[in-house]
Amino acid sequence: MDVLGKLFGSQARVKILRLFLLNPLGAFDSAMIATKSKVREVEARRELTLLKAAGIIGDKSFFKKTGTKSKRVAGYQLKSAFPHLAPLKSLIVSETPLNRNEIANRLKGVGKIKFLTISGVFLGEPEARLDILIVGDELKKRSIETVLRSIEAEIGKELTYGMLDTAEFLYRLGAYDKFVRDVLDFRHDTIIDRLRVE
Repeated sequence: MDVLGKLFGSQARVKILRLFLLNPLGAFDSAMIATKSKVREVEARRELTLLKAAGIIGDKSFFKKTGTKSKRVAGYQLKSAFPHLAPLKSLIVSETPLNRNEIANRLKGVGKIKFLTISGVFLGEPEARLDILIVGDELKKRSIETVLRSIEAEIGKELTYGMLDTAEFLYRLGAYDKFVRDVLDFRHDTIIDRLRVE
């Protein structure tokens, strides 16, 4: 993603573009964009002004839930009529910000991982059941979620993930469990396989 950051003038701009391109129907206010992209809100506002001036995004008001109430807020949405949308999406989305080794390295301290596979958004398969499956022992859910939130900010999309302890995974694997089969029978990339599943 460093190449794209240099090309587009800012890593923050690439992250924000990714967020809009991978969530074309979503509407976000600047605070949501800053949080999801993990950029400072001041920086997000500056990038949003530039993207709006370029005609990539437009104004879109929507209802935002705050506590028990919903209120209408001013936000932004991708302009589907932007003439260069397809090539822009191809360039920004096809450039995966993380390779398989980086994903494994980021998950190093979350427990004893025995099996790790990626699919979905990482392989350009938006219909996949999961983006990442983590199997192991002594897995720390909070640590895993922190790592995944960080990855989400870089790729611009909320991840769906599964986390199973080794015994449960092996039981489900032996029982031809639909959840496990939906991951393993379709396109995926196994990063760690200490269980010799594949």
